[in-house]
Amino acid sequence: MPEITEIVYVRGDATAPFAEGPKVIAHVCNDVGGWGRGFVLALSRRWPEPEAAYRAWHRGRAGNDFALGAVQLVEVGARLWVANMIGQRGVRTGGKGVPVRYEAIDAGLGRLAGEAVERGASVHMPRIGCGLAGGSWSRVEPLVRERLVARGVAVTVYDHGEAAG
Repeated sequence: MPEITEIVYVRGDATAPFAEGPKVIAHVCNDVGGWGRGFVLALSRRWPEPEAAYRAWHRGRAGNDFALGAVQLVEVGARLWVANMIGQRGVRTGGKGVPVRYEAIDAGLGRLAGEAVERGASVHMPRIGCGLAGGSWSRVEPLVRERLVARGVAVTVYDHGEAAG
C-alpha cells in the first residue's frame, strides 16, 4: 500500500467520490440545527439520511454529544458514510463575524481520522468550513493534513461550482 503524503484535489462532485473501497464524505455543519444552504443541499438531493440524522441529533442534544467538534457518521450506502462534523458556531448573518470554528474542525477531523482508519476508508470533501462558514482554506488545509493525511488516510478535496460546506 503506497504511503499517503498529499491531499488530492479534483474538480467534481464530493457526493460522488472517485475511489474504490470504503469512503466517507465529510462536511461541516453548524451547532444550531440549521440545514438548508450550501453543500448540504447536494447531500440532501442524493440521500435523505444525513439531514434526518443531523436534525434528530440536534433535537436530542441535551442527551447526546451534539456540540462543536462532534462527528456523526451516517451510512448512506454499502461502505459509504457521510460525516456530519459540527464546525461552525451559528450561521452567518449580516454582522461581521464568521461562524467557522477552526478548533472544532480540528477536533472533528481528529475524530473522523479514527473512524476512517477503523473502516479502512478514504475521505472525500469539499473545502470544508470555507463556504457559508466563512473560513479560509489556508487555515483548514493544515488541519486536514495533520489529522487525516498524517494518519495515512487518503483525502480527496473536490472543487465544484457551488459553495463548499
